[in-house]
Amino acid sequence: MSTPAAVTVDIWSDVMCPWCVIGHNQLETALAGLAGEISATVRFHPFELNPDMPEGGEESAAHIQRKYGRTPDQAADARGRMAQAAEAAGYSFSYTGEGDPPPAMMWNTRLAHRLLVHALREHGPDMQVKLKRALFDAHFQQRRRMNDPAVLTDIATSVGLDRAEAAAALTDPEIDAIVDAGERQAWDWNVSGVPAMVINGKYMIPGAQDPATYANALRRVVAREAALAAETAGAA
Repeated sequence: MSTPAAVTVDIWSDVMCPWCVIGHNQLETALAGLAGEISATVRFHPFELNPDMPEGGEESAAHIQRKYGRTPDQAADARGRMAQAAEAAGYSFSYTGEGDPPPAMMWNTRLAHRLLVHALREHGPDMQVKLKRALFDAHFQQRRRMNDPAVLTDIATSVGLDRAEAAAALTDPEIDAIVDAGERQAWDWNVSGVPAMVINGKYMIPGAQDPATYANALRRVVAREAALAAETAGAA
């Protein structure tokens, strides 16, 4: 049996971005279908959709109306279509917390990105993916305050990270500098929206795509790199 081709998928993403969780679900579906053929290491990188968001956040519907110039009816229609797309991708935006659902809010995610950098740097990509998924759930399904250090450390411990290490990461200037570097790298790649996936540091797939699109793109990258390797070996 042949060894699966190894690829690295770097994803620029934000916890506030519904298309980011939809895109990741679609990628996971594609990778499950490629099992035995392609093996992927997935890493998340920072992209703040709302770097200037005030401490108190902003109600989600009002934010969409203000930022994109939509009417209340247009914003509601967009949310409905997005929820349908999420359900089709195997993810629900329905509230799963206790009691009546609080308002859906938008928050600045700088602290969340620091946690994600810490998880990748200290515990590897698998742990980072677990944390990212827990952050998505906390925002979209539990409607937690995603700029609150106490909330973020609770989420970190729920996936197995050490509470003291997670709390320290939230105020670590070195980690914050890595967040800055990741956002500059997005700028260098001309990433203006998320999700944006880069395969093997060379090939970008913008936006949330369907599983077949991701699978085809991964197969093309693997085939192209195998052909280039063969040409190089033949020229040696």
